[in-house]
Amino acid sequence: MAELLIVDTDSRCTSDIRHIVENSDYSFLRIYEANTAQRAMTMLKQSRPSALLLDVSLPDMDGITFGKNALHLYPDLPIIVISGLQMFEIVQSAINAGFSAYLLKPLTRNQLLDTFERVLKPVLKQEINQTVNHEDKFELDLRKPIESAVQYIQLYYNECLTLKNIADKVYLSPSYFSKSFKEEMGMTFIEYLSWIRVQKAKNMLRMTSLPIDIIANSTGFANSSYFATTFKKIEGKTPTQYREHFFWERTEKV
Repeated sequence: MAELLIVDTDSRCTSDIRHIVENSDYSFLRIYEANTAQRAMTMLKQSRPSALLLDVSLPDMDGITFGKNALHLYPDLPIIVISGLQMFEIVQSAINAGFSAYLLKPLTRNQLLDTFERVLKPVLKQEINQTVNHEDKFELDLRKPIESAVQYIQLYYNECLTLKNIADKVYLSPSYFSKSFKEEMGMTFIEYLSWIRVQKAKNMLRMTSLPIDIIANSTGFANSSYFATTFKKIEGKTPTQYREHFFWERTEKV
């Protein structure tokens, strides 16, 4: 998860890409490099990256052909072509092959990061959502509707949940569910849902370097601004401040 594979013989270009990535919001990406198609294919078979950056000029195989082979292995793999060749035929071949983008060297910071926003960020969000544990299936107990509701919230906190939606799940009217939830949990449905989402976000802030907006989206918040406001209300600090505090606390212990 969260890996970037660069396949290129141009060491300067590879170094520039690494520098841009390491000094951006995508610094959490693990970067791997290969200068031949054979080596790159071996690495692909060992681990699926989040995206592949590919030069069309490789010493042992045409880059377009290699990209097609990579898509045969992973049909939804985002492939970003990086090339110094501004030839219509090559661009057309890349488009027809189903590649995600075609960038000309030398790459600029804005050019690369804008492409990441369009191509890579949706993939990262999907990867995170797939890690959310839904293996424990929801089991409704009509004798304990509020406990059942809490279980459902804990399983599906990252989805769009409403009071009516949850009340329907446990076969209670919204008004009665709202009153019973507050009495049993000591907080409203919205307060509890926000609290659960913030707890999940705290784990991600501690364990990953993922951008704040991706964490917000992955924990059910509509946007990063609302996430930051809710997080500060509950924790007394912003998500960024929480992450920085945890980082320095961990560093001091080491």
